[in-house]
Amino acid sequence: MQRVPMTAEGAEALRAELQHLKMVERPRIVQSIAEAREHGDLKENAEYHAAREEQGFCEGRISEIEGKLGAAQIIDVTQIPHTGKVLFGTTVTILDVDTDEQKVYKIVGDDEADIKQGKISVSSPIARGLIGKQEGDVVQIETPGGVVEFEIDSVEHR
Repeated sequence: MQRVPMTAEGAEALRAELQHLKMVERPRIVQSIAEAREHGDLKENAEYHAAREEQGFCEGRISEIEGKLGAAQIIDVTQIPHTGKVLFGTTVTILDVDTDEQKVYKIVGDDEADIKQGKISVSSPIARGLIGKQEGDVVQIETPGGVVEFEIDSVEHR
């Protein structure tokens, strides 16, 4: 099985979701199915079919999360000594050399990526271009819009 990198923060969020699904959602759905069964004929019982469908989605998500956590290689960047090098899990401040626009990204696993929160996937073009570089380096990154030149302003382990 191939290990998938994941931040400690991302793993904790998945564990919390898993706990919620198992302890809150699953019992609620079982209760909904029981109530729907009491209404009689199951063939024409929309509530029963809706509850069974919801149960399928819930069980599928539980299996998916368990699989992701089982394959995860959890990396806690706060335990790694700060060297100024861009690594998985670091928060990087970069400066677009052409426009002087500053951007802050945290490099995270594929499942944790959320550009609105400034989290980019380790497999994204920007992250691949930054990993292994040092603070102060100027890098050229191939993006869908063409080659963009960035200067790495700072690297933080948070």
